[in-house]
Amino acid sequence: MPGEPQLAPEVLSFYAETVDESARLTRSADGTLELVRTKEILHRYLPPAPATVLDVGGGPGIHAAWLAEAGYTVHVVDPVPRHVEQAARTGATAELGDARKLTADTDSYDVVLLLGPLYHLLDRADRNQALAEAMRVAKPGGLVAAAAISRYASLFEHVATTMLAGEQVEAAVEDILSTGIHEPGRKGFTAAYFHTAAGLSEEMTTAGLAGVAVHSVEGPAWAVLKGAEEHSRDSLQDTPMFRAALNAARLADSYPDLLAASSHMLAAGTVPS
Repeated sequence: MPGEPQLAPEVLSFYAETVDESARLTRSADGTLELVRTKEILHRYLPPAPATVLDVGGGPGIHAAWLAEAGYTVHVVDPVPRHVEQAARTGATAELGDARKLTADTDSYDVVLLLGPLYHLLDRADRNQALAEAMRVAKPGGLVAAAAISRYASLFEHVATTMLAGEQVEAAVEDILSTGIHEPGRKGFTAAYFHTAAGLSEEMTTAGLAGVAVHSVEGPAWAVLKGAEEHSRDSLQDTPMFRAALNAARLADSYPDLLAASSHMLAAGTVPS
């Protein structure tokens, strides 16, 4: 049936039982860096409030909360029941659903966000379908923005946090570098797809979006920040190191060669009128 979640059981279990996604972007310095930069980038493209925003794969409503507070009318769709319950407490409405089978009417939203679904759709056909659905429900001239994990994020993260120690860690990182896929059943994360900047741009453009631009979210210093915080066990969210990493992200955003150094990328495009 339309809207029925079909996400892989491993991914559902990861977000329902293993991690608390509601705290990920606020409890660590690199998470806060991701949140601050995502907001900065989106503000470049968002139409004025009160516009309508469909936050697909919006999780517990971290982004829905600040959008609703800014006066946008936000509806969250997510396949994880716990996330839907949390998102409904943010000032947004929320429903259980699948990015590939949206219940929204055609041409019904000013903005459609895909700030998570492309991570966990390993097959290109599924990502194509999610983008096609986003374009279907967005109004002509509307904004579609999608986030992706960088192909090289696991390499940078493991150098900074685990020293790339152990054959299993090295094998997992090598597989992601060569295939873009974090295989189901591997420890440390759940089944996921890691994009290149060129791949993300191509997928958005092939979907039919116009004027696609890809941005660096955390920039080139996020792994240094993450490693320093984990090894020191001190919060670095309000420190000169955090501010330096944020400034580095802002500086790097204008240089396409540095896109690969970020942990996440954010692409934006418009639906042809």
